[in-house]
Amino acid sequence: MGWLKRLFGLEKLENQETVDAPAYQAPVAEAQSQQAQPTAGAQTIPPERMGLNGEYDQSGLAKRVAQAFDANPDVADIETVYVAQHGTTVVLKGTVPDQAIVNKLVTIAKGVKGATGVETDQVTVG
Repeated sequence: MGWLKRLFGLEKLENQETVDAPAYQAPVAEAQSQQAQPTAGAQTIPPERMGLNGEYDQSGLAKRVAQAFDANPDVADIETVYVAQHGTTVVLKGTVPDQAIVNKLVTIAKGVKGATGVETDQVTVG
């Protein structure tokens, strides 16, 4: 079972690409009020809140990190580590057999847009 399925109940899409932050689409009522105010600009979604498909998602960074782990054959089958986020920090929790796996997870997570750091103090090696 992949990371996205195990942690978030989501299936990995075969041709899914990492998305950049698009402009936030305001609801219709808000959009109409913005039309009355020509100085109002489009809001963008912070990178840590960007979902898998470009939508706003409170756990967007964690889901994109899980997606990156699924895409890497070295860590795709690990089922004893969990991913969370605290703002722009990726938080890893669980148990791994050796430090090399922790290092690989950290390297992958740091490469995901919006991640400014990775906490591993809740990962046990052994």
